[in-house]
Amino acid sequence: MTSTLDVGDLELAYTESGTGAPVVWLHGSGPGATGMSNFGANLPAFDDFRNIVVDLPGWGRSPRPAMDEPLIFHAAERVGRAMTALGIDRAHLVGNSYGGAVAMRIAMSHPERVDRLVLMAPGGVLPADGPPWPVGLERLFGYMAAERPSREAMSEFVHLMVYDETLATDALIDERYESSLRAHPELPVPPNFGDLTPDLGLIGAPTLLLWGREDQTVPLSWATKILNGIPDAELRVLPNCRHWVQYERAPEFNQIVREFLTRAAAGVTPKE
Repeated sequence: MTSTLDVGDLELAYTESGTGAPVVWLHGSGPGATGMSNFGANLPAFDDFRNIVVDLPGWGRSPRPAMDEPLIFHAAERVGRAMTALGIDRAHLVGNSYGGAVAMRIAMSHPERVDRLVLMAPGGVLPADGPPWPVGLERLFGYMAAERPSREAMSEFVHLMVYDETLATDALIDERYESSLRAHPELPVPPNFGDLTPDLGLIGAPTLLLWGREDQTVPLSWATKILNGIPDAELRVLPNCRHWVQYERAPEFNQIVREFLTRAAAGVTPKE
């Protein structure tokens, strides 16, 4: 069941499940994305954690207030306020794409609040040469720019997110399409997401990067800058997988992430 929290300039929607060490789950910026559409199928494997699954501002059931700051910076501040309202001083953060960038921003600006980071092909760190964009980002920006995008456009987008296109089911496409019409982003194209590159070295949390080898949205070639920029980062690459690692390779994702998040409990501590 979705609840909301007052975070100052909006009511941030979230879903909570499980008990244990807190994990905050942060979804991507794709059309129709919500916290539960990105991570709902993974949560049963993490029921021994306290799972906070957020709809970031402007997606799902969270409205987008007027702002003049980059989207990543704005969202990170609101997620931090939500953590405070929920009585969470410190948590693991799991972020996909745009949500990964939001997680990195929190780890940069409030390192004391982050235990471990799991980032699936995170945004916020773009190549210096800019456009032309990978085909997945082109489709994303094209969908955002349309006044009333078509279901066909959603179908094309979803098919690009997965290597095994049988996973791009009609039910999934319909769900994402209807959700996108309820909360269609009113953003410039490309949006002002913000650039996290200068501050990667501020991330002190142990960080796991997960990437689909065939990602056509945030390509694997973009991982090097993040891997080299975060002092305590490791990279796992899953073959025959595109952008939605947690969906397309759910069993492996769940196992890898659980092992990483429970490493601290087993006595492995971050580097000083």
